[in-house]
Amino acid sequence: MQTRRHVLTSAAAAVITAGAAGAAALSAPTPVPALARAAPRELRAAIAGLDQLHSLQVMRGAEVVFAEAPRGPGLDRLANIKSCSKSVVALLLGAALDRGDVASVDVTLAEAAPRILPRNATPGAGEITLEDLVTLRAGLERTSGANYGGWVSSRNWLADALSRPMVARPGGRMLYSTGSTHILGAALAEATGKSLLAQARERLGDPLGIEIPPWTRDPQGYYLGGNEMALTPTAMLRIAALLRDGGRYGGEQVISAAWMAESLRARARSPWSGLSYGYGWFLSRSGWALGRGYGGQIIAAHSGRGLAVAITSDPTRPARSGGYFSDLMGLLEGPVMEMGAA
Repeated sequence: MQTRRHVLTSAAAAVITAGAAGAAALSAPTPVPALARAAPRELRAAIAGLDQLHSLQVMRGAEVVFAEAPRGPGLDRLANIKSCSKSVVALLLGAALDRGDVASVDVTLAEAAPRILPRNATPGAGEITLEDLVTLRAGLERTSGANYGGWVSSRNWLADALSRPMVARPGGRMLYSTGSTHILGAALAEATGKSLLAQARERLGDPLGIEIPPWTRDPQGYYLGGNEMALTPTAMLRIAALLRDGGRYGGEQVISAAWMAESLRARARSPWSGLSYGYGWFLSRSGWALGRGYGGQIIAAHSGRGLAVAITSDPTRPARSGGYFSDLMGLLEGPVMEMGAA
């Protein structure tokens, strides 16, 4: 099959590049000493009643204007970011494209990673593209929700996910599934010749100056590409700043501006939250881009307001779209948004 070259829109790239250029030069987040700045009254009042919330940090420009951890292990201890891992894998796909490890997001699994396709793969599985996977539109039956336990108990996670029935057209509707991002992560490992951990450390950890420890691997040794990564809240904030500033951090273009622009273009919509979805990031109508993990883990950015945000929460309790996650979105849309530049 001839690969269809995916062209990044120059107009979108120009917009996000301009936004990055207008942001304050960022070498590293500059923490505000305790009590040196009074926390916004509305924000402090809002988080007081959220007993699931562990930490909240808000960066405006290059300055951390709010950083508190009322519960949990603190800002500099590792936290399970849950499905924010999907957003990290999406960044690694962008890095692989930047380096020419894969030609485009239109490359199919059969082209990028034929070795991971099982003999009993569902017909059409080899034609699923990297874009289908990163936008959670692979079409395969979901491995998340009620299916998650059975999937991770299987002997071969890739074979299990890729042999599930097609329940939608690839590239069609969004089917939130950790299996899709795990397939993408394995495809990146095959295409680059480097494990997902090695890619994460080289292409994000080193330029951002953050620790990325090993996390869960499947029975075949592939790192789980959509869950269970651990980062400190401080590291999460640096990724949020990278997102906000069009892929730049510390004066370096870590991920291309073109990829970041394409990442923030809506391609699907969540049937639960109603948020749009790009390349690994949920998108709100008000301009927030965010990674979302079980329990209320959030990496978020609002380029128009110059804001980067990291939130950690109790990873053992759910954060449903109509419950605690709605409370967190209320924080972002209300008192946090008000802290940004008008």
